[in-house]
Amino acid sequence: MKRGGRLANQDDVVQTIAGSHRGGRLKIYVGAAPGVGKTYTMMRQAKDLKNQGVDVVVGYYQFHNLHNRSETLALMAGLEVIPPRLIEFRGHRFEEVDVQAIKRRKPDVAVIDELAHSNVPGSERAKRYMDVEDVLDSGIDVMTAVNIQHLESVAEEAGAIIGIPVREIVPKAFLDRADEWELIDVTPETIRRRLADGLIYPPEQVESALTHYFRYENLSALRELALREVAQEVDERLLATHDRRRIPGPVGARENVLVCVHFVDRAEQLIRIGARMAERMSGDLVVLTVMPSSQLEDGREESATVRTCKMLAQQYNARFVAEPLNDRVLGAAIADVAQRFNVTQIVIGQPRPRQRWRRLVEGDPVAYLLRHLQFTDLRIVGWRERQA
Repeated sequence: MKRGGRLANQDDVVQTIAGSHRGGRLKIYVGAAPGVGKTYTMMRQAKDLKNQGVDVVVGYYQFHNLHNRSETLALMAGLEVIPPRLIEFRGHRFEEVDVQAIKRRKPDVAVIDELAHSNVPGSERAKRYMDVEDVLDSGIDVMTAVNIQHLESVAEEAGAIIGIPVREIVPKAFLDRADEWELIDVTPETIRRRLADGLIYPPEQVESALTHYFRYENLSALRELALREVAQEVDERLLATHDRRRIPGPVGARENVLVCVHFVDRAEQLIRIGARMAERMSGDLVVLTVMPSSQLEDGREESATVRTCKMLAQQYNARFVAEPLNDRVLGAAIADVAQRFNVTQIVIGQPRPRQRWRRLVEGDPVAYLLRHLQFTDLRIVGWRERQA
């Protein structure tokens, strides 16, 4: 399968490292909203696989809910479709995934749309992602699609954006099983144009949709959410599985800010600067103080400096690290922590003018960081003496 960057368009793929679980492989197509092209892209790639000799079937697709999606139907020509399981409920007939029929057919790949769907009462399982799990456990690969608001990690935030609680949620435990993610990304203008052209909903639903769920502000926020979440998912997989020794600097798309503090009277200024940077970049904040090893020995009471810096870090929702100096120069201790936390930005204060002589004895941490962390940005904050 193709590889691509983190800010993918419809032809780009965000690929994670393959998981170690047993069973079939899982690929998830993620989009900000209906109409971005998730199902179209999924069917196009399924057709490509079939043309390459892979045994592909359509395990579920909502044919009765199509509206002006002739291009998607055309892509499906020649793909075998497993008939859905029909379930009677309260006088109506509903279609659900026929998991047993898919397992009997034993294809290489099954395409199962609408991952977040809740099955009608009387189905074998309550949720469609559970159907997908069963298919995967039988050794069949699955391609599926979902909108960003249904992912457990962002469902609450997405609900606040669209103004409606999200009730159909795919749990993180299932999403962690995915071997590959593909982000289908188009602009809010494109989605609204497709809606206005009748390519997503019937004409009688367009005006209401444009002024509610499909408002420009909603789509922009959901798009940012999708980009951020998929990038973070890839980062987590990369950090967990990649051989860091082969990478000279930070890996992944997420920005992480490290603030180095020592003097209490300056700590809040530096932490505040770092917190603003982390907030702008939707990154994590780490506050570091390096202390002589003797001051951090087990059983010794924390110094006033450590207690104050820890309290300030908590105020800004930052992780606090008190690092023993051991046998390192100060710059090396900072660099080690930066690498440990995959830091992309370091905030450090300029030494006080009257203490610059210490650099001759202890080594200049700024010079050390510039030499040894070529792929990490360094922000040096000037010292301003308080006026009496």
